[in-house]
Amino acid sequence: MDFSKARFRRRRWLDRCAHGLFFLATLLGVLVLALLIWDTLRDGWRHLDWQFLTQYASRRPERAGILAGLAGTLWVIGLTIPLVLIIGIATAIFLEEYQGQNRWARFIQLNINNLAGVPSIIYGILGLAIFVRFFQLGYVVLAATLTMTLLILPIVIVAAQEAIRSVPPSLRQASLALGATKWQTIYRVVLPAALPGILTGFILALSRAVGETAPLIMVGVVTYIRAVPHGVMDPFTALPIQIYNWVTLPNAAFHELAAAAILVLLAVLFMMNAIAIYIRNRFQNRY
Repeated sequence: MDFSKARFRRRRWLDRCAHGLFFLATLLGVLVLALLIWDTLRDGWRHLDWQFLTQYASRRPERAGILAGLAGTLWVIGLTIPLVLIIGIATAIFLEEYQGQNRWARFIQLNINNLAGVPSIIYGILGLAIFVRFFQLGYVVLAATLTMTLLILPIVIVAAQEAIRSVPPSLRQASLALGATKWQTIYRVVLPAALPGILTGFILALSRAVGETAPLIMVGVVTYIRAVPHGVMDPFTALPIQIYNWVTLPNAAFHELAAAAILVLLAVLFMMNAIAIYIRNRFQNRY
């Protein structure tokens, strides 16, 4: 009896030590993030005005703005979102609901899992070789959109598969027992129940896409451009590229402009995430 009590106390002590260690690790990460945001806010807040958002890039710091980079980022992300959602969800449904566990499905699943861990620069090289040169699209919005779609598509597919797999089989069986077809069961029962999990994975993938720089450099996004794209076949620049360009300049004023552009990029990211979280929570409460 005494041995059991001693063992229980030891296990409880180890549990508390592990809890404290994990809490300190989380606190350290949050503290570092808070310090980085504070440092960026301290350097860039004074440049956040309407002129900064509506002016084009310039070689004079007092006249420089982010209009072209912000517009290019919104174009690429705005076109990437529907492509990723449509292709990613359709692929997940095909693998989970129609293919099962046959050899072909396992082969596709293995490749998707491998692609999810490939560095972003590889996708940039792939986009340069296929979309820019092979299909001769050039350095335009469409080439960057397709490259970013390839980058985050495996993440969305894996997340959608896990969400669909987590739907209880009893819901499918009840729908089929009431006379619904397989597609009606997927569309009206499985997808609404799995949508919160799908949107969670999509939020993480979109957060990665917004701040990516390497793939955009590879597909030829220029660092200085004074034009806002008006179509998918127009040349453009992106906000991460403009930030990178300003940081590499020796003038300290451009470093402050880069900090202000980082704050704008974070605001865009938070706004997109807030919209996605709102939609996810709405469906989660409904189903």
